[in-house]
Amino acid sequence: MIRSAKMQNISPKVQNQLAQLQQVQQQLQAILSQKAQYEMAVREAKRAQEEIKDAADDATMYLSVGTVMVQKKKDVIDQKLVEKVEMLELRIKSLEKQEKLLQGKFEQLQAQIKSAIEGKSAPNAA
Repeated sequence: MIRSAKMQNISPKVQNQLAQLQQVQQQLQAILSQKAQYEMAVREAKRAQEEIKDAADDATMYLSVGTVMVQKKKDVIDQKLVEKVEMLELRIKSLEKQEKLLQGKFEQLQAQIKSAIEGKSAPNAA
């Protein structure tokens, strides 16, 4: 109840900006979570590359394909791991770009809200 009473003192424009700020914050959290998952997958793939690096070229190796393990040659598995790391690193870069854009939007909204609340008639609070 106290919150809604305080919200009544805030203009609809600022309320809208607060809602946008919250939405941007949620999007940022989702991107950071996805980025962390991709970074962990990169570490796992690189660890697997290290493990097979010292194995003999004719060593028996298996590749997980869904729920099935398939026997493959070392060079095939190594190439799959290289491709996986490249693809994940590309996705991470894409997420970092999105993160940077959203961070800028977040900071802009935050400044606009602060200006509107402190000044009540800030000239550039649009």
